[in-house]
Amino acid sequence: MTDPIADYLTRIRNAVMAKHRVVEVPASSLKRDLTRILFEKGYILNYKFDETGPQGNIKIALKYHPETKVPAIKGLERASRPGLRRYSNHKKLPRVLNGLGVAIISTSQGVMTDKEARDKNVGGEVLCYVY
Repeated sequence: MTDPIADYLTRIRNAVMAKHRVVEVPASSLKRDLTRILFEKGYILNYKFDETGPQGNIKIALKYHPETKVPAIKGLERASRPGLRRYSNHKKLPRVLNGLGVAIISTSQGVMTDKEARDKNVGGEVLCYVY
């Protein structure tokens, strides 16, 4: 697999479109950080790290509106990819839907949202956009 982050986002996107309750993805430290940010920002209901096997899995409970069944995640887009890396300094970090969405940035101080990176004055690789 050449791009595990794109695979992670595609699994979540496909599960949301198919109205699945839970999606299971192979674990890595970067995927754990992405999952933690999605949970903190309210895009997923819950998550659990399963340590069985050599790599382990992440079980993600997707979030839907209780009455209308509209998913909390409207869109997931990969910004930087292996063939074209996208970097941004703290002054030019992207805003997703004028602040309604979240850009996830990989910085020297760890994986964080665009707002946290702006507050800490650090830039880095723009991994993905979530709205």
